[in-house]
Amino acid sequence: MFLSALELRNIIESSFLPKRCLCTLSPELSMTVKVYADGVTDQLDLMVTGINAQRLNSCREIHELIAELRSDMDSQHRASAQPLHLNRAAP
Repeated sequence: MFLSALELRNIIESSFLPKRCLCTLSPELSMTVKVYADGVTDQLDLMVTGINAQRLNSCREIHELIAELRSDMDSQHRASAQPLHLNRAAP
């Protein structure tokens, strides 16, 4: 890892602004990223655990991780926003 844990956390957390993001790093460099719906509630939009922070050795790898996390979050939003289709009998 070419950045300190504090720098890496700051980059990832600030990339999700204005949403609240919390990035934690274990001593073994396993990362957990939580993105909350807003700054007030504790409703999670995304939680990913077990990210290998040792693989984040360049700006490109950090950017790719952030892009993957954003894509996962967007996919979850699209899946939860699918309209409910009710089968109604014609009158």
